[in-house]
Amino acid sequence: MILSRYERMIARRYLLPGKGEGFIFLVASISLFAVMLGVAALIVVMSVMNGFRAELFDKFVGLNGHAVVQGYGGRLPDWQAIVAEAKRTPGVTEATPLIEQPLMASYDGRVEGVLVRGMRVEDIRGNRIIRDKVVAGRLAELVPGSENVAIGARLAEALGVTVGGQISLISPQGQTTPFGTVPRIVSYRVAAIFEVGLYDYDKAFIILPLQDAQTLLMMGDSVGMVEVQTVDADKVGQILAPLVPRISGQGEVRDWRSMNASLFEALAVERVSMFVVLSIIILVAVFNILSSLIMLVRSKTRDIAILRTMGATRAGLIKVFMTVGVTIGALGTVAGLLLGFVLLFFRQPVINFVQIVTGQNLWDPSIRFLTELPAKTDPIEVAAIVAMALGLSFLATLYPAFKAASTDPVQVLRYE
Repeated sequence: MILSRYERMIARRYLLPGKGEGFIFLVASISLFAVMLGVAALIVVMSVMNGFRAELFDKFVGLNGHAVVQGYGGRLPDWQAIVAEAKRTPGVTEATPLIEQPLMASYDGRVEGVLVRGMRVEDIRGNRIIRDKVVAGRLAELVPGSENVAIGARLAEALGVTVGGQISLISPQGQTTPFGTVPRIVSYRVAAIFEVGLYDYDKAFIILPLQDAQTLLMMGDSVGMVEVQTVDADKVGQILAPLVPRISGQGEVRDWRSMNASLFEALAVERVSMFVVLSIIILVAVFNILSSLIMLVRSKTRDIAILRTMGATRAGLIKVFMTVGVTIGALGTVAGLLLGFVLLFFRQPVINFVQIVTGQNLWDPSIRFLTELPAKTDPIEVAAIVAMALGLSFLATLYPAFKAASTDPVQVLRYE
């Protein structure tokens, strides 16, 4: 939409407050502020939702793989063959044997439910989720036969144990006596403490070498499952389809969708719901733009009639009022973008400040899984939000613009 020199001058004049037009300017300013808040809220909330999903997915997949081959009865005796078959499957990048078993851990009279995971030493040191999140101790001390383990930071806090402390793992699979089964209790030294950022894992995980886990659980040379990584998590079902008949009778394949289906489906529903709800803010702002333009047209009826008698065309007047409305929407959108990115950059300090002021814990890791508020901005979503704000602002200008263009100068100036 190209404006002539006089049309730009009139549009600029109508954007600034004139004598007796303070109320119209106030409504226009409120419209701009509302657009800014709506755009900022949408960008912040959608980025946080994307970050939450991406962070959860990264942590879940980093620790559990894209899929697992779960042995029937919790055992895979011929796991070496399954690992070899998985690695030969096109699209599979890695296959890792492991043992995972819920047990009890005790230290200094405190008892906590834990999830013991046995992994090969090279797999422990090669897992970036664990390797890069060690907050105390050394993973290098986890070697078979050393009776050393690594535990989550929240579990260490709950038990009150530090690096070098001795914890006891209690397994129900013990020796059978005439009086029943005696639980197996084995002591291990805490060699490292890690914090992956997922509360449930940091509160429960104990990692030890695979051979030590087999000894603790009396599994012989068996493992519980084989973790599989693929080239594309979204196509894991198609990639692993050829593997399913090869492991028939030994176990079943479960991918990340089935293991965490309820969580990720809830996130997807909440994401759509938040987008719809917050879009209403922009819709309300657009109605404010509409009302301010209608009041502007009513107050400028005489000016519009004079412009018509001086040769202004209907199309020119339409462009003038469209420019005024779209400019308000565009300024609000730009301000919303800046405010949204600033809030995202300082999101954690803002939450900490609000928590200090209100005295409330707004981000409880035990409820929200993650220890910090994540964020991941999607450029396509930002572009869609900007397009929606500008598009609605443009639509709000149509009625006032055509109303101004239809002004009859003869009727307006008859008694002047």
